Amino acid sequence: MKSITLVTGSEMTRKVLVAQLKEYLYDIADIKSYAIDEGIDHVISDELVILSSYLVKEELIEANLLDTNCEMIVSERTLSYDHIDQIVLLPRNTEVLFVNDVKETVYEGIEILKDLGIDYIKYIPYYPGKKEPVKKVDIAITPGEADKVPKFVKKVYDIGPRLMDFITITKILNKLGILDQKAGQFSQKYLQKIIDMSKRIALSTNEISDLNEHLSLVINGLNDGLLVYDVNGIISVFNENLKKILNLAYPKVIGRSIKDVIYNKKLLTFLMNKELEEERVIDIDGVEVVVNKFQLPENNSIVATFKNAKETIEKSNKLRRELINRGYFAKYSFDDIIGKSFKINRVKGIAKKLAKSDLTILIEGESGTGKELFASAIHNESRRKQGPFLAVNFSALPDELIESELFGYEEGAFTGAKKGGKAGLFEQADGGTIFLDEIGDISMKVQTRLLRVLQEKEVMRIGGTEIKSVDVRVIAATNKDLVNMVNERKFREDLYYRLKMGYLKIPPLRERKEDLIELMNYFIKIETTENIKISDEVIKELLKYDWYGNVRELKNTLSYMLAVREGNTLTLKDIPDRGFFKRELKDIQRDSILNQEELTDELKFILEKIYQFSKKGEIVGREKLAKETKYTKYEMTKYQMRSRLNKLERMGLIIKKKGKHGTILSNKGEEVIMGLMT
Repeated sequence: MKSITLVTGSEMTRKVLVAQLKEYLYDIADIKSYAIDEGIDHVISDELVILSSYLVKEELIEANLLDTNCEMIVSERTLSYDHIDQIVLLPRNTEVLFVNDVKETVYEGIEILKDLGIDYIKYIPYYPGKKEPVKKVDIAITPGEADKVPKFVKKVYDIGPRLMDFITITKILNKLGILDQKAGQFSQKYLQKIIDMSKRIALSTNEISDLNEHLSLVINGLNDGLLVYDVNGIISVFNENLKKILNLAYPKVIGRSIKDVIYNKKLLTFLMNKELEEERVIDIDGVEVVVNKFQLPENNSIVATFKNAKETIEKSNKLRRELINRGYFAKYSFDDIIGKSFKINRVKGIAKKLAKSDLTILIEGESGTGKELFASAIHNESRRKQGPFLAVNFSALPDELIESELFGYEEGAFTGAKKGGKAGLFEQADGGTIFLDEIGDISMKVQTRLLRVLQEKEVMRIGGTEIKSVDVRVIAATNKDLVNMVNERKFREDLYYRLKMGYLKIPPLRERKEDLIELMNYFIKIETTENIKISDEVIKELLKYDWYGNVRELKNTLSYMLAVREGNTLTLKDIPDRGFFKRELKDIQRDSILNQEELTDELKFILEKIYQFSKKGEIVGREKLAKETKYTKYEMTKYQMRSRLNKLERMGLIIKKKGKHGTILSNKGEEVIMGLMT
């Protein structure tokens, strides 16, 4: 077996390039691989060393971590064809951010896209730390660096990390003396990728053609009246239902001015007044009609919708009653999420924005933090709020039942199957939201089927042959470390990233103790109509606990105290014994995330420097910190400093902020520094 070593800048790039090499070398070479971000503690040397970029080579040489006498190849990289079809159909002159980790790779990526013929898009370069102001556009393209996309971007096309190009793979095969042996396999795989991409593009083009053919059928099939016109009042869309609402008999209205078709003065004034955009109820021939309009900034078109007010209210109430009767409704709104702390308000703010989109959302948080409450609130804030909301807890279902519950089954699919079969939860949630709680508990088999539903928006019942389309928004939640499960191959990586299109991390109660008093008062209010007070001693004592059972544990504690109290004031004697609580303080201290042995002298040095700069009010960045290490025993480059800062962040000791805020110590980091200084 040959022996080769691959070195990349980031862990994600390492995984992608190792997978690419294994396609050709799985039976030829033993592949060792390292990522600079994860730290390298020895000199890289091998029969053949492959470096993902010249930046990586320079960084290794600068750190004296590369044997420059060994055979090496510096990779030329290109974009993956697996995802390029996502962006080829973007309209001409669309403005997009092209986002990557550093300036050099941003401009390389843009040039590659232009060389591929995708040169009709207006690319705006973006990378973390860019000093020039960035134009706020709605779309971003990134080769695997989605976490670096600015928050204002609404649509992200992640085309995956860049791969080694045709020439680089050829060089590697040649260096290993197996070019003749593997050339056929390599060219076949390369050609197949091109063919697959071409097929997907052709399919998308056909779908657009079909869409145009069916669009008029869809428009005319809407329950609402629909009108589209330009700033001069010239009509481009006027569906059949609007003709019925307005009692119009004109066979052709497209291309005419609305003033020649609509004679209701109040309605005309509303439609042609650019300043009026709020919803209006207008009387049209004795029928109250709800009219809503908005402008499309891309082409200056104005869209107006018309609803019969009485019919709309009746239909909405009927649907709501049906959903409530079946238990398919969301109980909570954002008003039910109690707390005014910065952390909870920040998460609520992100959740409200995500609610307006149709992205799949992954909610992470410890047990008792309120993951279902957030899922319910997101549904009630979304355009799907009139549709069903179904919650499924995977930890409460045996594995053999999960598939039949989620996807349904046909009659005779298995012993005990109902006559006539049964619709699964995805079918029942059509038009609404499905909440998949404890997603980390599902088997690999169910994960595969779930991924298909998310990707294709289609389900097939167990024992069935018919594929059914479903329009369902998925919100998943877990209290497990899914990243670790992905690394251990217990959870599909592609499913993880498909679920994490939108992401929320619910803070535990111990990180927002300023909300404790408000939460206690709320729980008392919903438990009893009596005027119950909480003594200062009780508040002080409860603030000492770290609440590892979170809000649920606090609620249970208040319920207990209200049950055993003797008066209208909760006192210290009403607090349960320590055994009532989820974990005792000594256990929490013993299981503390921070292991002091893990905090090396080098990391302590970095923490102290961050603390000193912060005390002076100076912004702290990796370049400044790297300069501080010069002429000390901890001397390192800015790239090595990035790796150390990543480790400190994982330990919860620092918070890396963007832009002018720089890196700061977390509360835990400040405690550690205080401990080191005493």
